[in-house]
Amino acid sequence: AKKAANTQINELKKIKKVFNQSFSKAVDLIVNCKGKVILAGIGKSGIIARKISATFSSVGIPSFFCDPAQALHGDMGQIEKKDLLIIFSYSGNTSELTNMLKYANRFGIKIIGVASKPDSTLLKASDIRLILPKVKESDVTGMVPTSSTSITLLLGDCLATTAMQIKKFSKEKFKIYHPGGNIGKSLLLAKDIMVTGSKMPVVNFKTNFNKVLQIMNQKNLGVIVVTKNKFIMGLITDGDLRRELNKKSSNKNILKILTKSPLTVNENMPASKALGIMSEKKVTSLLVISDKDVPKKNKVLKGIIHIHSILQTGVQWTKEKKENL
Repeated sequence: AKKAANTQINELKKIKKVFNQSFSKAVDLIVNCKGKVILAGIGKSGIIARKISATFSSVGIPSFFCDPAQALHGDMGQIEKKDLLIIFSYSGNTSELTNMLKYANRFGIKIIGVASKPDSTLLKASDIRLILPKVKESDVTGMVPTSSTSITLLLGDCLATTAMQIKKFSKEKFKIYHPGGNIGKSLLLAKDIMVTGSKMPVVNFKTNFNKVLQIMNQKNLGVIVVTKNKFIMGLITDGDLRRELNKKSSNKNILKILTKSPLTVNENMPASKALGIMSEKKVTSLLVISDKDVPKKNKVLKGIIHIHSILQTGVQWTKEKKENL
């Protein structure tokens, strides 16, 4: 296993030979494609093409895999003139690709060909030719596609990541295409899960005690945010109100029980980090403010995060994340 791994690691270093003018032109075609980026390949190359197509789609570049063998029976209709074909074949002489290449050439559909033989049928028919370096397979026979499929996959990933760089693809955009699963959860921000608008329990600092108690019960978040001239003045918890309610004094003023300078987080903080702060500080709610308000003394409330809201999304906080707090 170590020998096979080392063989592939050494062979993959040859990928740098592909980063030339043709590679740059290929990326330009992908970035400026007005249609879909369609991936094709036969056998192991087809499996690699499927994965690369999935990667393109996941970063906002419309893409799908087209099986050249099935394309002979009607699937060619999926390919339009504004589309872009990226075809993989390590040898470049796979017979099943012939009709797809003829179809693309006939209708002026751009082709990026990826193969290891410069004089192959695939590269001769391609508009952009990406020549894969010849590599040593890592199995005992030196014949099973191992290093060759790995370097093909690496090239495809490099095309995708370079296109992402040019399109200025961000975590925020990535989250749009991955709303579910662990990736989506890890990318959730404070602003994605905070309570906003009329759902927030907010009162003016002059509001009387009974009214505050009524709002506390209505909003059911366990806290009340007290404001003055629209800025956050402080926070009152359910416990604060109950303790004051149990006192015999008739002069119940919310300013007496107000906690000034409550914990605030900016709207673009990862939800997992907000959960970590709650765990560290032993609080159940955090006030969310705008990034531009973070350095200011006077802060405007944008939302409230309750621990239940975070836990319902499935976001988790591990001890490893403590280092980033």
